[in-house]
Amino acid sequence: MASKYVIEKSKNGGFKFNLLAANGEIIATSQVYTTKTACKKGIACVQKIAECEVEDQTKDGYEELKKPKFELYRDKKQEFRFRLISRNGKNIVWGEGYTTIDACKNGIKSIKKNAGAEIVDKSLED
Repeated sequence: MASKYVIEKSKNGGFKFNLLAANGEIIATSQVYTTKTACKKGIACVQKIAECEVEDQTKDGYEELKKPKFELYRDKKQEFRFRLISRNGKNIVWGEGYTTIDACKNGIKSIKKNAGAEIVDKSLED
């Protein structure tokens, strides 16, 4: 199985996508978009900016990078997470919580590696 973007209807209405690795694991999840067209534009944005720099917010005195960028940070549970921020400051996708910073960095590397994946539409709506 190859990596892929899977578009689905959101439970609360609208559309979202997950980027899945070749093993079927979710690498990243998108925000909810009001239309499928906007959702597809979100995928195109990930494909376009995935090679951007990583801002490591877990370090004291980290350098704030310009957008687009990945932000690597700790959440309230002290797990490591990342989010991909577009040029306009919107959060495009984010990853799950990781127990180690290296695992979180591997999640970012996986997005960069799989950004060009095929798109599968499971929303059943044209």
